[in-house]
Amino acid sequence: MTLENINLTGHFLIAMPALNDPYFSKSVTFICTHSEDGAMGVVINRPTDLTYDALFEKINLELNNTELAQKPVLYGGPVQPDRGFVLHEPDGIEWDSSITIAENTALTTSKDILEAVAQGTGPEKMLLTLGYAGWTPGQLEQEIAQNSWLSVQPKDISSLHDILYNTQHEKKLDATMALLGINFGMLSDEAGHA
Repeated sequence: MTLENINLTGHFLIAMPALNDPYFSKSVTFICTHSEDGAMGVVINRPTDLTYDALFEKINLELNNTELAQKPVLYGGPVQPDRGFVLHEPDGIEWDSSITIAENTALTTSKDILEAVAQGTGPEKMLLTLGYAGWTPGQLEQEIAQNSWLSVQPKDISSLHDILYNTQHEKKLDATMALLGINFGMLSDEAGHA
């Protein structure tokens, strides 16, 4: 399989040490769509100073869930940083703007999901990000070939959901690397050559 034919939807991307872009250094991005039209994902390990409570207040919703109130909203990427993206377990509800990524994982961008969260009827497991990471056709493949990213496929739904929803943000890089049986310090910033 050539690099042009890969589909990384549902994979994690780990920023390699050579990638010194401040948006992505030491980041873990979850790829939501990847096709010949390009790729889109959300960074899952960059908490912002904005809490759920503060964000909901800004969009005129009252969040009555004290467990979520002080949880940090994540920096999802540099594209549309003022727009919310909710990565979640599908719960049988049809949201206005939602895509299924992989078995038991979806991304919703419509306000109706936030209204449900405010009322306590939203998804049980979710990540809320502002912005996303996007790549034009062939760009992600080129960046992988240049040793900017390491692609990691979750072993199963359980390992995917554990990293997305149960692992502390500062431990997601190590947890994703552990799927490969290595740690981040073992990575080189040089591409391998035969």
